Amino acid sequence: MDQRELVERAGNGDHDAFALLVDVSVARLEAVARLILRDQELARDAVQDAYIRAWRDLPGLRDPERFDAWLHRLTVNACLDAVRRRKRRPIEVDLSPVMPATISDQTGNIADRDQLERGFRRLHAEQRAVLVLHYYVGMSASAVAESLDIPVGTAQSRLNRALTELRAAIAADERQPAEPRAVTA
Repeated sequence: MDQRELVERAGNGDHDAFALLVDVSVARLEAVARLILRDQELARDAVQDAYIRAWRDLPGLRDPERFDAWLHRLTVNACLDAVRRRKRRPIEVDLSPVMPATISDQTGNIADRDQLERGFRRLHAEQRAVLVLHYYVGMSASAVAESLDIPVGTAQSRLNRALTELRAAIAADERQPAEPRAVTA
């Protein structure tokens, strides 16, 4: 059974068809949300919100061929809503344990990922969303525009600005002197 048929069946209230659509896309959408939000639990909540909206609004989807782009847009919007809700909280403490790097990682790769992570943290969620959809998901600028429901020129502009900001954040991070360590004798 192809995706179009599943979308049509789900739009008519078929729970099993919707469950199949969820199974196919949940890992990909959670990865996108995690990259945008930088928090695994918030990402899961955002994806769950996106699926709830999808189930509720699926009967109104005019073009089943655009289901993936529509689902990405719902996920990105749920992520941005989570960021707005988080800003209202005075303090948030992350209690999740730090995952140690795997032994197979090379030191240079770890340093590069750490540097990219620090740069990514300095970006706004909207900027992370465009970068994630383009570079991680592999969407073209026109597909990003479709997913975010914005003109292609706007998507290209946001992508360019996000890359410029990321490069500036990484460069600023490189210019900061390392904190001296206390030497014990």
